[in-house]
Amino acid sequence: MIHKPVYMDYHATTPVDKRVLDAMLPYFTERFGNPASRQYSIGWIAEEGVEQARGAIAKTIAAASKEIVFTSSSTESNNLAIKGVAEAWRQKGNHIITLQTEHKSVLDVCKRLEKSGFQVTYLPVKEDGMLDLQRLYDAITSETILVSILYANNEIGTIQPISEIGKMCKEKGVFFHTDATQAIGYLPIDVQASNIDLMSFNAHKIYGPKGVGALFVRQSNPKVKISMQMDGGGHERGMRSGTLNVPGIIGLAKALQVASELRELEVKRLSKLRDEMYKSFCSELEDVFLNGSMANRLPHNLNMSFLHVDSTTLMMSLKDIALSNGSACSTADPEPSHVLKALRLHSDRLHSAIRFGLGRFTTEDEAKYVITRVIEEVTKLRKLSPYYQKELEYAH
Repeated sequence: MIHKPVYMDYHATTPVDKRVLDAMLPYFTERFGNPASRQYSIGWIAEEGVEQARGAIAKTIAAASKEIVFTSSSTESNNLAIKGVAEAWRQKGNHIITLQTEHKSVLDVCKRLEKSGFQVTYLPVKEDGMLDLQRLYDAITSETILVSILYANNEIGTIQPISEIGKMCKEKGVFFHTDATQAIGYLPIDVQASNIDLMSFNAHKIYGPKGVGALFVRQSNPKVKISMQMDGGGHERGMRSGTLNVPGIIGLAKALQVASELRELEVKRLSKLRDEMYKSFCSELEDVFLNGSMANRLPHNLNMSFLHVDSTTLMMSLKDIALSNGSACSTADPEPSHVLKALRLHSDRLHSAIRFGLGRFTTEDEAKYVITRVIEEVTKLRKLSPYYQKELEYAH
């Protein structure tokens, strides 16, 4: 049985897994203490839970416990990482490098830093969304202090060559930050092997709760010093003040544990469903295009343009399916996605792009239903399009 609407926007957020919820529940009630309250056992119990979670999260990404800083979201983690490095290392240099396809929580931070006198290079990407490593190498100067590049893009699913970037940054003596929000839980991540110095991620993209995130901050070889962006009680070793979200932290750790345990099976299953959707659209419809790289792509991401059909109109006609035509953080923006613009797609592909985000609870029947409905509605809307009918006349 298919429950409607069929959810196909797992890049925006995910439902909380019951295993995660069960792990969190005691920390709302009998283990409700503040981990900073170290004068009595209720606080100790909460602190013990937080530290166990910190250790488990660190182990999953090959980090040390003390290198995990808890935040409220990936957006806050990105702000803390980029602003924190910029402020702490300004005497060393004032140049930052990022990509044109970054998440807004990176791009907008960089724009703010430019107003404070920092120089930012926004590197272009290839047509499939991949970074040109030579361009990055050429962009690094003696003034460069930080490179910030998404591990995997939230709209087109493109996975960047993180290890190569990390190696280059280490050789050049530049800090490397990556936003791994979409990658964690789906890709094996080793911050040591990849020479990652700072890494952002959160719980709600991996079947955990909203309102909790984390930032990995390397503490040795090299030690990354960052300036806190939130003043207060000096929590999180002076890097992020504020009472910790204990149930959320427990949920983040459990969500990451479950995702890691299921990763191999889920990657195989989701890749198969995604590929079936892609092949069906290509075989049943003309003028469809994949956006991003198929070779270097998240297993649960499919971003396609259905020419001659406006994406917003298509989504409105598919009210029984939850879909997106851009980032969940920029849905109020009527303009086409800045990510797709950076791929230098022509206007029709920009305005007809749809993102399909599959997930843990996506069934084969749901994927087949989405295939059928999309083909039906694209066909129907094209018949109503004077432009498309004119194109058919020219073709014949």
